[in-house]
Amino acid sequence: MMKQTIQIIHPQYTASAVHAGQYPEGDMPEIAFLGRSNVGKSSLINSICNHRGLARVSGDPGKTRTVNFFTAELQVKEDEQEVRHPFFLVDLPGYGFARTGIQNRQMWSDFIGEYVTHSKRLTLLCLLIDLRHPGLPIDCQAYEWLTSHGVPLQMIGTKADKLKSNEKQKQLGQLARLFPGTYPAVAYSSLKREGYAKLLEHMVQSIAD
Repeated sequence: MMKQTIQIIHPQYTASAVHAGQYPEGDMPEIAFLGRSNVGKSSLINSICNHRGLARVSGDPGKTRTVNFFTAELQVKEDEQEVRHPFFLVDLPGYGFARTGIQNRQMWSDFIGEYVTHSKRLTLLCLLIDLRHPGLPIDCQAYEWLTSHGVPLQMIGTKADKLKSNEKQKQLGQLARLFPGTYPAVAYSSLKREGYAKLLEHMVQSIAD
């Protein structure tokens, strides 16, 4: 029986952009990460890349205010065979900044929308939802907007380690019902890297399909 292992290798910062003209050139597929402010997006990116300082982690919601591009490779090993899938990992600004005014909040919404509607390389968008609080109106609005634009989605329930096993499964089931995605929803813990293998498997499928 062949054993498959997947990991992200050679992650490195590439560029930050505030409009489409600043996106990096090339034809590599993109996998983007989006979520409500303080949902744990930067921690998750650092966790899956096994690179503690790759994405900036801050206790101040809304710290990511640009579209940040990182180059990386998904390395797939099966016994003695190895395949590498180069891609752009894209860190999008969080939505729903509680400490900013309506005008700035709308600006950042448009900013996210420009990327989603203009990027022809986007193969998967990972939408992060706090697994303890699925179904918040702001997350429902983001999901509805993304699905209306035909965006391929991977739903991720973050902070899974803060729930007991039975509660975690219950919340994951609710997440899957409320937000059907292109791939099955994943419960993830950045602290314990729970959900790591399944998430990377779906990322590879989105690029290889």
